[in-house]
Amino acid sequence: MLVHGGAWAIPDDAIEAHLRGVRAAAEAGWKVLSAGGTCLDAVEAAVVVMEEDDTFDAGRGSFLNMDGRVQLDACIMDGATLRAGGVGCVEHIRNPIRAAKKILTESPHVYFVSTGAERFAQQHGLELVPNEALIIEREVQRLSEAKKQSYLKMPEEFGAASQYHDTVGAVALDDAGNIAAGTSTGGTLNKAPGRVGDSSLIGCGCYADNQSAAVSTTGWGEPMMKLVLSKWTADHVEGGLTPQQAAQQALDYLKKRLSGHGGVIVVDTKGHYGLAHNTPRMAWALMTEERSASGIDLRAPQQNA
Repeated sequence: MLVHGGAWAIPDDAIEAHLRGVRAAAEAGWKVLSAGGTCLDAVEAAVVVMEEDDTFDAGRGSFLNMDGRVQLDACIMDGATLRAGGVGCVEHIRNPIRAAKKILTESPHVYFVSTGAERFAQQHGLELVPNEALIIEREVQRLSEAKKQSYLKMPEEFGAASQYHDTVGAVALDDAGNIAAGTSTGGTLNKAPGRVGDSSLIGCGCYADNQSAAVSTTGWGEPMMKLVLSKWTADHVEGGLTPQQAAQQALDYLKKRLSGHGGVIVVDTKGHYGLAHNTPRMAWALMTEERSASGIDLRAPQQNA
């Protein structure tokens, strides 16, 4: 069970909250796996914990768009079947990863957006909430400051590594040898209404295939979309790289091609995992039968190849 809670210049006074959050998420996912649950259920459980934690840019406490509203995106994918579910621009779903999972398991479709996604979620047992229930005062203040600084005027500033990128994600391997991935986000601060980033798009911010790897990303979404970075990473595992090698090369590729930044977590069906980021910090946590670990800087957990 490997999770991330955002890759950016996480300030010193936010480190403990980020570490607590990713550890709690990894523990929730590991509890599912330890009880014989599926990787899909473990990924969902882990991501829900971070959606419920307003430390992160997912669920309640997410960044606000230009209109001062929360708009959420999420995706989950099953490596055994290649089935997936995604939602984009939802404003009334507290846990969009749950809606994405409902789409994967209960719909012939893959992706729903906006009011259509909310209608589907409600029809399948999820409660809708007022958008105001997802907004916290910290984000109201951040949006006010962002508007003063006109963050969206310059693309390089919009994507700067010091910007907030607290997107959350998880990858998991279960006892049956299957893998899954999930990613959830509120997007970028002061984004244009209707903007969808990489997180909820298959192959961009989330991908899983038992023949290669399960991948979740975080960071500046537009470059990741252009490079289909999660699928790129998985393909390189299938081509012979270890998950750690593929994660690092993905970030090198992102930086070289489009000056992009962010983080990647990866797991394959053999239990090999990898994580990398080219931002000052990334929050992550890992749990396996042998060990548990967490961190927030450039040091990745060591493992046997």
